[in-house]
Amino acid sequence: MSKSIFYHAGCPVCISAEHDVLELVGADNVEIVNIGENKSRISEAENAGVKSVPALLTPKGNVLHLNYGASIADVKG
Repeated sequence: MSKSIFYHAGCPVCISAEHDVLELVGADNVEIVNIGENKSRISEAENAGVKSVPALLTPKGNVLHLNYGASIADVKG
């Protein structure tokens, strides 16, 4: 994986964090995935170790959980 992946659920906390991540990392270096809208990507996030969103998955496979917005269980509904 050459890009980071930023997973979020579309809540205000997540959107604010998305703006900060894009500013810090750069839009060319991160894929934005809204798992609130794209639930098919939830299992991918879980398999990577994401426990809550917003979270940033680094190219080395580290998960950085940011400013707690929602658990994966909450997003699953």
